[in-house]
Amino acid sequence: MFENLDVFRMSHAMAVHAGQKQAVAAQNVANADTPDYKAQGVIPFAESFRNDESVVGGLSQRATRSLHMHGAVAGQMPDPILDRSSPEAPNGNTVSLENEMLRSLDAKRQHDRALAIYKSSMTILRATLSRS
Repeated sequence: MFENLDVFRMSHAMAVHAGQKQAVAAQNVANADTPDYKAQGVIPFAESFRNDESVVGGLSQRATRSLHMHGAVAGQMPDPILDRSSPEAPNGNTVSLENEMLRSLDAKRQHDRALAIYKSSMTILRATLSRS
């Protein structure tokens, strides 16, 4: 029932996106000493959420199985994009630990924001239901 409310769907998508950002940052840190490794990033949440919406009705098509056509499996991680903001080291590596620390912090803040939106929405929903 609550999954159909847009605010809950948006907060869930924001939390999943934050987890994806954290995973990509961790992968970059793990490969900080790998020669010729190019740092990766994830597209911003606003852009990914906008691309996830369908023109009709504001809801996107979702696949329930990997064999379905024209739908994305919920929680599926998008392909990471190359991050071109860091200079290349002499060994060809572009990972900056400082940038990855900032990305990790940004992912935590985004996840906390998603939880705050969810909790506030639940409080409003409970208050509305108790007055009925």
